[in-house]
Amino acid sequence: MSTLPPCLECQSDFTYEDGSGLLICPECGHEWSDQAANETESDERVHRDSAGNILQDGDSVTVIKDLKLKGSSGVIKIGTKVKNIRLVDGDHDIDCKIDSFGAMSLKSEFVKKI
Repeated sequence: MSTLPPCLECQSDFTYEDGSGLLICPECGHEWSDQAANETESDERVHRDSAGNILQDGDSVTVIKDLKLKGSSGVIKIGTKVKNIRLVDGDHDIDCKIDSFGAMSLKSEFVKKI
């Protein structure tokens, strides 16, 4: 007996497969493909830079626009290189250390992978 994944909508365990490869939930009527169920199971978030390149821990990036520092009069200038980034979950998804500024968090949409 094969085990089918629970419904993606209502989490019902009573799903069944029809002849065309679709999974169907008899409780809520939701239909989905088996491929869609496999794609939603991967909870790992993919971090991308402003150009769409995939970022990984330890990458080097460059800042693509001037960034004002909150609570300070300092500005991180365009073209500033940041080495050895660390990816984290949250709104600001890059933790790094920038020379002459110290440790800070950046958004991946404002950097480009080198």
